[in-house]
Amino acid sequence: MPTKITRIYRPTPTNLRRLAARLAGGGLVAVPSETVYGLAADALNPNACKAIFTAKGRPANDPLIVHIAHLRQLAELATDFPPEAKALANAFWPGPLTLVLRKTAAVPDIVTSGLPSVAVRMPAHPLFRKLIQLSGRPLAAPSANPFGYISPTTALHVKNGLSGHIAAILDGGPCPVGVESTIIDLRNPAKPVLLRPGGIPVEALASTLGRPVKVLQSRLHESTRAEAPGMLWKHYSPRTPLVLHEKIPASIWQSLPSGEVVLLQKKPAANLLTSIKAAGACLSWLSESGDTEEVAKNLFDALQRLDREAWTRIHAELAPTKKGLGPAINDRLIRAAAKS
Repeated sequence: MPTKITRIYRPTPTNLRRLAARLAGGGLVAVPSETVYGLAADALNPNACKAIFTAKGRPANDPLIVHIAHLRQLAELATDFPPEAKALANAFWPGPLTLVLRKTAAVPDIVTSGLPSVAVRMPAHPLFRKLIQLSGRPLAAPSANPFGYISPTTALHVKNGLSGHIAAILDGGPCPVGVESTIIDLRNPAKPVLLRPGGIPVEALASTLGRPVKVLQSRLHESTRAEAPGMLWKHYSPRTPLVLHEKIPASIWQSLPSGEVVLLQKKPAANLLTSIKAAGACLSWLSESGDTEEVAKNLFDALQRLDREAWTRIHAELAPTKKGLGPAINDRLIRAAAKS
């Protein structure tokens, strides 16, 4: 049962010190990042990390990402840092990239779901990095939402989802990337594997490494132990039924039932928009131009808004491109629409 009074804190120096002390003392704080808001706890404190799972209703088979502020912290978490990891870190850290490496004994099993590996990221958001530095702890932080629901990209999203379950949210404004980090498995550095598409395109990783990156296609049932966060079959899901389309067919516009809404990747051309409105169809779009970075930034916010508006069904258009952030956008939409 929810028992806590949930407060949103402005990012003043006093509040940052107060929230860092909460983290150092084993408490939870919802924090902004460039990807989505995370629910942070001391990554080396198993009781603090257990509280993350309890607050979110997260299953124990879904591991957490550990966040660091500088490379010196990595030695406490990973047994090795191969040249491939160094190349990616030099290119994309701080930023929305998570590296899966072999873990040290200092990392609690609850963080890694009992796996011999740990997922590590250096976030770019200055407030998140400041909290890591002030607390003196690496911070485990999955998305700050009820497990399986749409990820939060504003402090208000967090409060709407976890009010009464956590006490503190640091407001850092809207998240500029809007989808979670890319996760790459480097436990076998010679054969890198993309476990989750995200804020860094896979082609950028391959270019930096000078070799192809295998893309893992499988999505896991909730009862299966995941190799990294965000790999379960059904995830990021609104409560409203979500139906996906490669391209929204004209029949949808012409006979859209009352109570259903269409979510487009880009704003329709003026003549099409006129005909759609004439047909009485309700619609929303993620970008004026269809730019995948803008679409990704707005995706979860739009799903949160449409879900609150209590439509009976959302028809969503998939990203038309397999480059840039297109795969990350479609990954989130496919998981959001998956049946239990």
